[in-house]
Amino acid sequence: MGGDYTVKVEEAREAGEGKPSAGPVFRSIFAKHGLMEIPPQMESPWEFFSESVKKNPSNSLLGRRQIKDGKAGGYSWLTYQEAYDAALRIGSAIRRRGVNPGDKCGIYGANCPEWIIAMEACNSQAITYVPLYDTLGANAVEFIINHAEVSIAFVQENKLPPILTCLSKCASIVKTIVSFGKISDKQKETAEELGVAFFSWDEFLLSGDLDEDLPPKKKTDTCTIMYTSGTTGEPKGVILSNAAFMTEVLSMDQLLLETDKVCTEEDVYFSFLPLAHIFDQIIETYCIYRGSSIGFWQGDIRFLVEDLVVLKPTIFCGVPRVYDRICTGIMDRISAGGLIKKSLFHIAYNYKLRNLEKGLKQDEASPLMDKLVFDKIKQAFGGRVRLMLSGAAPLPKHIEEFLRVTCCCVLSQGYGLTESCAGCFTSVANVYPMIGSVGIPMTAIEARLESVPEMGYDAVSAVPRGEICLRGNTLFSGYHKRKDLTEEVIVDGWFHTGDIGEWQPNGAMKIIDRKKNIFKLSQGEYVAVECLESTYSRCPLIAAIWVYGNSFESFLVAVAVPEKKALEDWAANNQEKGDFQSLCSNSKARKYILDELNTTAKTHNLRGFEMLRAVHLEPIPFDIDRDLITPTFKLKRPQLLKHYKDRVDEMYTEAKGTKP
Repeated sequence: MGGDYTVKVEEAREAGEGKPSAGPVFRSIFAKHGLMEIPPQMESPWEFFSESVKKNPSNSLLGRRQIKDGKAGGYSWLTYQEAYDAALRIGSAIRRRGVNPGDKCGIYGANCPEWIIAMEACNSQAITYVPLYDTLGANAVEFIINHAEVSIAFVQENKLPPILTCLSKCASIVKTIVSFGKISDKQKETAEELGVAFFSWDEFLLSGDLDEDLPPKKKTDTCTIMYTSGTTGEPKGVILSNAAFMTEVLSMDQLLLETDKVCTEEDVYFSFLPLAHIFDQIIETYCIYRGSSIGFWQGDIRFLVEDLVVLKPTIFCGVPRVYDRICTGIMDRISAGGLIKKSLFHIAYNYKLRNLEKGLKQDEASPLMDKLVFDKIKQAFGGRVRLMLSGAAPLPKHIEEFLRVTCCCVLSQGYGLTESCAGCFTSVANVYPMIGSVGIPMTAIEARLESVPEMGYDAVSAVPRGEICLRGNTLFSGYHKRKDLTEEVIVDGWFHTGDIGEWQPNGAMKIIDRKKNIFKLSQGEYVAVECLESTYSRCPLIAAIWVYGNSFESFLVAVAVPEKKALEDWAANNQEKGDFQSLCSNSKARKYILDELNTTAKTHNLRGFEMLRAVHLEPIPFDIDRDLITPTFKLKRPQLLKHYKDRVDEMYTEAKGTKP
């Protein structure tokens, strides 16, 4: 392959015994002389923070809107020095609770100043912080506390009830809980009855000291353990070292320096993507490294745009689902503006698009149209955004094009995993031909494709396709207490991502498939589809089911083969006429079976995003003749998608039309 933005560093590898063939190894053109490494004198992310405090002690760091009489006002800020002092005191208080370097501290709650202060307090004391979040399932918090051996946990006020509920099952591990805010006497009593000390934030802060010596730190220390979905149903703890974390931050800085503009003390970041995920942690740490300000949203999607307008950030990170919502809202307003305004918008849009396609940079493509037509769209993001990033799932090409044309700022889409410490590929700023791809390798990583013969992907063909494999300085150190799982995905020094990629002629990577039957929805949630099908199969009304979703949609749909007698009995009881085939096309029958499937899902504690929003009823069982199943009755998913593509498209269209 080889392109404008990558360099080949190793030749392709032929298929060995028991091993598939692999394509050449590539790295970013900006790392052609070697992968990014952190300077020898750097040991911990704490140094990013402490150095910024020395440079900009009075600059605003952490801000949130003040609530008065139930209404949100302007942003109130903690300076770098104030946040630093708070982190030192909290770190000191943690040590006084018997938590030592290398021990584990949980952080459980939505983005807020306390989250970052707790994280930096851990960094100051060489304590490993472990984000706790419940989107992995109702029992995930309990599992993570016990599995990671979390001895102290910082918890948002509204998360106190669920953590107190599971406390009896992990009280032998966790010994201290600190609320982000206040606590009630009853909560304190409940915790203390189980032998767990319980503090409000202010109370705990006052128990620490500013002047205690900090312990030494090493690059090899574990910075954080971040739990992510596992194929067995149990979350996997991804171990990230100080070195990997810092290298990712510095790699981001290097790419911005080479291709756009690094952050400065003048930049403001809007924090709303979950800090429990690596993507936002890296971005916020980068802002701290560069002395920028971080403003937090209120935590309510209804007020997200209002928060943006008040904060006026310069940097905005989103996921496809959020961008899709914003773009849909903008287009609805344009359509409602009348024929003349709509026509003018499309003339301006197409004019600027053509200039971008010709290679003009964002600020050169159409400054007049930016001012006259697109400024209102820019104002929806606060009016000052200069850098927009997208990650967590593929950004649909039409959404990416719309944002690039109308938002008057640089947009970069990236790809990464928790195991790669967030971004391992990113599109280059102002290079329009990278649209629809996730860009080139970051400067601390190198990549190759490995053939997947059973799926028809060849890494050494004219159009190289295969499993994306990574090697470099930002990879994880393994899965916590799961050497077996680590050895499954790291083979000969290469991390196998499970994602299928296709190299583009310019050196960019395009994600085209998933090797395993696990995929992300557009909001970033992982779905283990075989587990869901097993659960839905417990519904007595169906004989077989195929569940489908993808990274461009936020919900699941399914094709189900009903039990003939069950459907006919329902028809008789509800005065519905017709044979089995016509009943499968009956909208009332589809709704009945959809409701029963989701009742089964609720009974077995599936999460909201795992529920079905639409179902197609198939009268003919999945069979070998149509190549829909294997001889051992396993579903052939690519063939099922091809066979039911029109039905799938109809279900998504129907579901979006009936429910926002």
